[in-house]
Amino acid sequence: MALPEEPGVYQFFDESDTIIYVGKAKRLKRRVSSYFNKVHDNAKTNIMVRKIIDIKHIVVDSEEDALLLENNLIKKHQPRYNVLLKDDKSYPWICIKKESFPRVFVTRNLVKDGSEYFGPYTSVKMVRALMDMIRSLYKLRTCNLKLSKDGIQEGKFKVCLEYHIGNCNAPCIGKENEESYNEVIGNIRNILKGNIKSVTSHLKEKMNDLAEDFRFEEAHLLKEKLDLLDKYQSKSTIVNPSINNVDIYSILNDENSAYVNFLKVVNGAIIQAHTIELKKRIEESKEDLLLTAITEIRQKIFSNASEILVPFELNIPIKGVKCIVPQRGDKKKLLDLSLRNVKYYRLEKLKKGEQSQKQSHSDRIMERMKSDLRLPNIPRHIECFDNSNIQGTNPVASCVVFRNGRPYKKDYRHFNIKTVVGANDFASMEEIIFRRYKRLLEEEKMLPELIVIDGGKGQLGAALNSLDKLNLRGKIAVVGIAKRLEEIYFPGDPFPLYLDKNSETLKIIQHLRNEAHRFGITFHRQKRSKAFISSELDKIDGIGPKSVQKLMKRFKSIDKIRSLELSDLENELGKAKGLIVWKYFN
Repeated sequence: MALPEEPGVYQFFDESDTIIYVGKAKRLKRRVSSYFNKVHDNAKTNIMVRKIIDIKHIVVDSEEDALLLENNLIKKHQPRYNVLLKDDKSYPWICIKKESFPRVFVTRNLVKDGSEYFGPYTSVKMVRALMDMIRSLYKLRTCNLKLSKDGIQEGKFKVCLEYHIGNCNAPCIGKENEESYNEVIGNIRNILKGNIKSVTSHLKEKMNDLAEDFRFEEAHLLKEKLDLLDKYQSKSTIVNPSINNVDIYSILNDENSAYVNFLKVVNGAIIQAHTIELKKRIEESKEDLLLTAITEIRQKIFSNASEILVPFELNIPIKGVKCIVPQRGDKKKLLDLSLRNVKYYRLEKLKKGEQSQKQSHSDRIMERMKSDLRLPNIPRHIECFDNSNIQGTNPVASCVVFRNGRPYKKDYRHFNIKTVVGANDFASMEEIIFRRYKRLLEEEKMLPELIVIDGGKGQLGAALNSLDKLNLRGKIAVVGIAKRLEEIYFPGDPFPLYLDKNSETLKIIQHLRNEAHRFGITFHRQKRSKAFISSELDKIDGIGPKSVQKLMKRFKSIDKIRSLELSDLENELGKAKGLIVWKYFN
């Protein structure tokens, strides 16, 4: 194919006559040939080249035209192998409407009717702060009336509540002329452009004139406005105010994405900040990626900056625009700030990706559990119960809670068995299930989607008895797990389910069972220890519960109390009781 050695745009088509890639070139013939005269390091590029069936090109006058045309064609056709701009959000703009007595308002829709738009602002808070400041400084109309000189003179309009509460000077009935109103709009325009210095100079001049005329109240109002502007400027200005109308770009490159941050500085103040992600389809150089981002952002925000700060040498084919790589000073600080912004943006994206990945993994496991255990609902909230007793002493039980397949320790609960005497696991299970869900019902708390009982048919049946009494049978799924062969029992089914030992469902149930056992055993050991201590001291005649508590609080253990001297015991309990305890142990 005959291609010229001129600047232009080339398009690659596949067998279905679909554009799969759009590129720009300073010399079309040389650039297109480079795809076919070598094997590329990147596998995706080699795959794309194999799919090329046809090539079309468009010759343009300059590299700048090629850059803009490439950008527009990529947006229009969204070819499979071109960089994908992951910036589909609509950001707010501040609009000065083209009309008599212009309104100033926030919008996300750009209408080509001659109105002026400032932005986009990536921070909604910043937009609100700007609008609040503008409304504090100036009284602007907010109505949708189509004001005209003739209509005002003929008295077609009436004042609204905004006039009565002091937010508008009522130009609709001629109380403010168009000249003074447009002067205010000019000040607002300068503020939004970052030219606050010209506004403050103008206000200071007016304030001094009013003071010379002894109109001190009006002068004081202008002084308050100046203070507000100074406060805003002090928050915004971070570098040398002589840095004016400069765009700053920094880039961070990953294997699959590139992130580009943009800052716009006017009079030393950052008035815009924006970060976009570029999803790479084939291997692209960082220079090409940054150039793509610069073209896109300049078009999106209507930037006319003649100076651009970048982190490396970049040949930018845009007339009247100079690229600078600052090495020191305030401009270098701005570039470093942009780089910090893009790093934070990338870190936040990675964190969100990890959270999303964890969530999708959890969702998949929950869906699997629902399928394996034949459940009506996804078991996001699971509760597991276990009994603990040794030869019938200190019978206790535990309830552990899992949410989305993970322990939720805040909701773990211990139970002292109150109504059962001796080692009766079935009766104990019946008691704790009844107590647990009676309380949840009374407190109107959420019930679980699944109850797991540590035990076979007997414990499962005991749990079902309690659910019957509470009228919860069938409303909550229940299964039992027998320890020996890891059998899963279902209500009313004599045959157990055997899950694959590598099954994620079985692993979660085992985790539940083990957690319930650990939690219950810990509580049981604490009870036994306390019972032993109490029973040993309770045997001493003449020593009451308060004295026992006092000794344990002070000396912590029976062995320590046993080894105490008589004087130590007398100091703690008094002579009489101290002697009684000392004689008991000695």
